[in-house]
Amino acid sequence: MTFEPRFLTTHVGSVPYTEIDGLCERLVATLDIPAWPQFSRRTFRENMYVQYTPSLPRVVLDEEREKVTFDTTGDLTPDLEVFYEHYLAEDFDYFALRPNHAAGFFALLDALRASSGEWAKGQVTGPISLGLTVVDQGLRSGLYNDMLADAIVKNAAMNARWQAQQLRAVRPNVIIFADEPYMASFGSAFISLSREQVIAMLDEVFEAIHTENALAGVHCCANTDWAVLLATSVDILNLDAYGYLDNLALYPVELRAFLDRGGVIAWGIVPNTDAVNDTTPEELAHQLRQGLALISEKASARGVTIQPDELATRSLIAPACGLGPTTVANADRAFDMLAQLGDILRQG
Repeated sequence: MTFEPRFLTTHVGSVPYTEIDGLCERLVATLDIPAWPQFSRRTFRENMYVQYTPSLPRVVLDEEREKVTFDTTGDLTPDLEVFYEHYLAEDFDYFALRPNHAAGFFALLDALRASSGEWAKGQVTGPISLGLTVVDQGLRSGLYNDMLADAIVKNAAMNARWQAQQLRAVRPNVIIFADEPYMASFGSAFISLSREQVIAMLDEVFEAIHTENALAGVHCCANTDWAVLLATSVDILNLDAYGYLDNLALYPVELRAFLDRGGVIAWGIVPNTDAVNDTTPEELAHQLRQGLALISEKASARGVTIQPDELATRSLIAPACGLGPTTVANADRAFDMLAQLGDILRQG
């Protein structure tokens, strides 16, 4: 399938709201590709590093101290055997989101059933970010434990497949994103993973999503080595275009190859901070168009042809990152501005 969204709107996931009622209906009515909201302020269980852990072996959730860790004391083998039994049996319900960890997912399903539309988006915390963030009792990242690393990757892959199946029941076209904020630290002393390891881990998740005939996306806030993400089998690259669009222009060869295989860019152009009050949809449209022209110019200087109109055809738009950390007022404005921006860009 060739996906040419030409500035359809979507969002990353997290929101600052604490009330569930009405929000998903609003997202379905406002956005072209509604995504389920992560209510990270309602309960610690909806933290992006907690939501996907119930099915992982040896997870310890301390809600009072708001910590999630791995207990790697003793023999992990029996717990891992249980995990792999469910994995090999393709027991998708074992890897499902729990209602008390992801109320927004089930609320969105209800809103989608009660409406019409073509698209829906889900998201899973990617294995790099979850595996590096969740540590054991000795503060060692789970991803650096050889016995846990593979389970972390497979857990993300199976949850992504489960989400795709659930969303496919209410919408014909589904996108599942792997959210990888930790990739902003790739190449630094904070991540001792090779390029090949990162690509292999992410591709296992993306290939699982493709198994469900869904499109795979990856989100990274801040800057990263975009060549690594562009080298995966991902279909949609999502970046903070409000702050870091210029950096993507440094990778014209990799971007050309990504576009040649049908890739789409989701431009996070609407600020997710107080800056949303200092701009207008018209100004953001102008900023994005200038950014597309800059990428085209930089590519041309390297002997690579990437036309702004081609980029426009292959573009989604979104907030710069999750809206969870900002205020309710800023989130309201961001969603309204996003809808207006989509209309402006498609007209021009």
